[in-house]
Amino acid sequence: MQTTRTFNIPAEATLQVIGGKWKLLILCHLNCGDGPQRTSELKKAIPEITQKMLIQQLKELEEDGIVTRTSYNQVPPKVVYELSELGKSLKLILDQLDEWGEKYMNLRDWRCSCSE
Repeated sequence: MQTTRTFNIPAEATLQVIGGKWKLLILCHLNCGDGPQRTSELKKAIPEITQKMLIQQLKELEEDGIVTRTSYNQVPPKVVYELSELGKSLKLILDQLDEWGEKYMNLRDWRCSCSE
């Protein structure tokens, strides 16, 4: 169900889709991961997020066409998420955010837990 929206600037539409505390982190992990990821893998990569919030954010990203959800009919059930074609169009932006963050952390002499 799509509703008509009016935005003041295009960046506002971008923030509507990828903004918030968790969506950008989820997208970054899907962007730099090795293929589709299970919910448990994303939860492990983002330990501060609750399971409920992770599922909610993934559902919203799926509804916006940014991620695809694939469910396998097996026992136990297997569900994986990956960037859709539209989501992959964010790759350059996500890579640039990562590069800027790395430079900023180096400037501040901060460390990243993912590189340890």
